[in-house]
Amino acid sequence: MAFDSLTEKLQNVFKKLRSKGAITEADVKEAMKEVKRALLEADVNFKVVKQFINSVSERAVGEEVLKGLNPGQMVIKIVKEEMDKLMGDSITEIALLPANEITVIMMCGLQGAGKTTTVAKLAGQMKNKGRKPLLVGCDVYRPAAIKQLQVNGEKVGVPVFEMGTEHAPADIAKAAIEHAKKNELNTVFIDTAGRLHVDEEMMEELVKVKEAVTVHQTILTVDAMTGQDAVNVATTFNERIGIDGVILTKLDGDTRGGAALSIKAVTGKPILYAGMGEKLTDLEPFHPDRMASRILGMGDVESLIEKAQAAIDDEKAREMEEKLKKASFDFNDFLDQMEQMEQMGGLSDILNMLPGFSGNKKLQDIEIDDDALKMPKAIIHSMTPKERANPDIINPSRKKRIADGAGVDISDVNKLLKQFEQSRKMMKQMSGMMSGKKRGFKLPFGL
Repeated sequence: MAFDSLTEKLQNVFKKLRSKGAITEADVKEAMKEVKRALLEADVNFKVVKQFINSVSERAVGEEVLKGLNPGQMVIKIVKEEMDKLMGDSITEIALLPANEITVIMMCGLQGAGKTTTVAKLAGQMKNKGRKPLLVGCDVYRPAAIKQLQVNGEKVGVPVFEMGTEHAPADIAKAAIEHAKKNELNTVFIDTAGRLHVDEEMMEELVKVKEAVTVHQTILTVDAMTGQDAVNVATTFNERIGIDGVILTKLDGDTRGGAALSIKAVTGKPILYAGMGEKLTDLEPFHPDRMASRILGMGDVESLIEKAQAAIDDEKAREMEEKLKKASFDFNDFLDQMEQMEQMGGLSDILNMLPGFSGNKKLQDIEIDDDALKMPKAIIHSMTPKERANPDIINPSRKKRIADGAGVDISDVNKLLKQFEQSRKMMKQMSGMMSGKKRGFKLPFGL
């Protein structure tokens, strides 16, 4: 994740504070010096760092903190609260008009920031919330951009309006609004052209679009990996055309993450969403408090729960519970479990949301292969429906056919079958313990 290095450094600072029974003003000053260094190395705007350190120090040297029962923990709490404020205190949602009116959202940003992919992700989320979105191709300089928008629009089930590359973006936008009215679509996303850098022609084009149609929300997409440049771009766009919010992309990458901690403080505009991957579902509402928890190594259990709820089908969960009771787990269930984990973003994504994992050097050094599920999935897909439902019938000749179909060795099939059998035995034991509980036996930990 973007903040792993920063998280590790901050946790080292906090570890020192926790180890002290009592702390002095000098201890706070030394800790803040280390926090300041860590933030600057993470490419956080220097003015923002200065203000942040002053705010924390002012609160942390108060008598009620230094003489409190757990002063080190209280300082950490203050750091967390000030970091929440830095990024915006609370989640900010895109302001939408009522469903019987058309909300026009103009997406802008530099080339390479992931704007065209992001607008499709956003439209897909709006559709899932019951809106009727329309994607509009106004990047007339790159024919590939319109094609990309069409491909992504199809994937998320959202229609795309385009007029090719021969018309002015402002004219395309006007025609798109008329198209939306005729087809009862209520959320129009205008995908404008990006440039390699901010220039006058680009700004003039955006101004013309805003003059041609009523734009209710102007959203800027910036690449988190560009650090301070992202903040500078956001400042320029806000001064020239006015923006209502920012979407940070590539926040899952190996970047210093300073943009996330600086943009709101510098521009006054909230971060609305964070792009956490390349899949069209990898766009998360930006929760400042949860992001602060992740940065400080406290995890993000709330987002993990939300991901699990979105990925796990209630009916399937009930069926699995019944199967667990009857110990009738088969390869179809095994496959379901793997697919649900993938929908949650993979094992590394899940672990990064657990308290104590992000920023923990020893844990971070463990290699997590999110592709590890590909082989067992391929093996299960090579089985017949009968074999999946009744693994006991898989004899040597069937193993050879399954291995050939999956493109693996027979030893890989044997390994999976062994793992599956161990899981099934464990479930039978759990089932016995559950029935034993009914007869009055107690399970460990009072379950």
